[in-house]
Amino acid sequence: MLQTLLEPWVWITLAAAFAQNLRSLLQRRLTRELSVQGAAYVRFLYAIPLAYCLLWLVKPSLPQGDALWVFVGYASVGAVAQIVGTFCLVLAVTRGNFAVGTALSKSEAAQAAVFGLLVLGDSISLALGLGIALSFVGVCLLLTWPSSGNTEVSSKSWIGAASFGVSFWAGLASGTGFAIAAVSFRGAATSLPSGSVLERALLTVVAALTLQTLLHGAYIWLREPGQLRKVLDAWPLGLCVGCIGGLASLGWSAAMTIETAGKVRALGQVEMLFTLFTSTLLLGESISRRELVGLGFIVIGLLLLLR
Repeated sequence: MLQTLLEPWVWITLAAAFAQNLRSLLQRRLTRELSVQGAAYVRFLYAIPLAYCLLWLVKPSLPQGDALWVFVGYASVGAVAQIVGTFCLVLAVTRGNFAVGTALSKSEAAQAAVFGLLVLGDSISLALGLGIALSFVGVCLLLTWPSSGNTEVSSKSWIGAASFGVSFWAGLASGTGFAIAAVSFRGAATSLPSGSVLERALLTVVAALTLQTLLHGAYIWLREPGQLRKVLDAWPLGLCVGCIGGLASLGWSAAMTIETAGKVRALGQVEMLFTLFTSTLLLGESISRRELVGLGFIVIGLLLLLR
């Protein structure tokens, strides 16, 4: 395990998870001024300047011929899948219980491992499977689930596919969207015939962010036209969110250039630990016994991943 801890993808993933947690914290502040879609769009729009500045500094070689189309295909699928995953997650937590939607979206790691096997031929070891399963259980324990008297998510909603509501399927679809995005971004980066890890990751992030900015921007312009002006007016905090989010995306892409998407996204669930520590240290919230058990499951799961 010590040898695995020294591998670059581990530390890149931890840094990306920490940056993503910080980005999410800042995005929550933006929801005071913007709609959910507007706050989500900030991560794309304000990450573009940083991405293109890094592209100009690094000057990676662009793929040619068939390699270009393969790269663009993977990056486009990943960009669209990430947007769809985000939309589905928002739908899941607004049409049902927050914990159910969030937990189902965290099935991303397991789904990414399966998609990676089917699409890219990535292997799935027993340790990886157990690590993903235990981490997922830990995530579920960290979330606040509805009480028995809550009619939004009844016990019957977990029995039989016909009883599942919009929240369940939207949460599951969000995990699928994020998993497809992760595998596609790895496919895009590894399809490049040459270049360092940074160059491959940067090209992938720039391609994805460009398409996401255009598509998501068009959607907001059609559905919530007033939000675009508010997004531009929120530029001071928006730039912070964009830069931190852009660095997080670059980290995820770099890690998945080195290691399989399933393994990276599974380790990335350490973000839940960062969130827990943030709530206790910065917000003064206490940790329950159940959360401590969930914390233990996640740690054990992550240790299995790093074997």
